[in-house]
Amino acid sequence: MLTIKILGSGCANCKKLEAVAREAATRANVAAEFVKVSDMKEIMAYDVMSTPALVINDKVMSSGRIPATADVAKWLATA
Repeated sequence: MLTIKILGSGCANCKKLEAVAREAATRANVAAEFVKVSDMKEIMAYDVMSTPALVINDKVMSSGRIPATADVAKWLATA
């Protein structure tokens, strides 16, 4: 099972990123645990300068933007 973390304050973009990631996991038929991280110390531990950020198995895949569902599905397939 993959661990997918959404780093951010809980803003609208963070929620949109989570929706995109969930849709990608469903399309890729990947079992995943979703974790929301809003604590700034935890976010800074990933060296992320802008949110929202997407982390798959502790690897930062994107930050400061909302990637396309197809891109996230590719990342999930190779994780």
